[in-house]
Amino acid sequence: MSRIIEFFVAPDDVSAGSALQTGPGRAFESLSFGNFDPEEAVVEWECLLAGGSFEELIEAGEPRIVAGQDNAGCVVFAISPGLSAALADAGGSKLREVAAAWAAQRAEEGEVIDSEMADAIVGDLAALVTTAQRQGQGVYCWVA
Repeated sequence: MSRIIEFFVAPDDVSAGSALQTGPGRAFESLSFGNFDPEEAVVEWECLLAGGSFEELIEAGEPRIVAGQDNAGCVVFAISPGLSAALADAGGSKLREVAAAWAAQRAEEGEVIDSEMADAIVGDLAALVTTAQRQGQGVYCWVA
């Protein structure tokens, strides 16, 4: 799996959707990562942080696609309000616990995610969500 993943801050779905073809670039504050399934990850993180089941979140339409087609090229999706709130409210030790649990889940599925990388992804995303909330904006993810 070779993917480009950028979580970014945008004021609304229309603005976020404008990143579909070229990514958020310099127009939006963003974080770049690669080589994991971010659509699956955000659902797993929400389960680990806020409870609920993976199936319930999928049935509820998470993650919500803002632009693009899920299995055809680039896609932009929104980070759910539940995940955003849980990330913003979690302390450093809870974020590290979630990162470790996520890395372990991925390992069970045969996907190797280094524990330090998992910590960085979850911790940096929590910081980005906090910044977005202070600005009254949302967090989105662009995947190419």
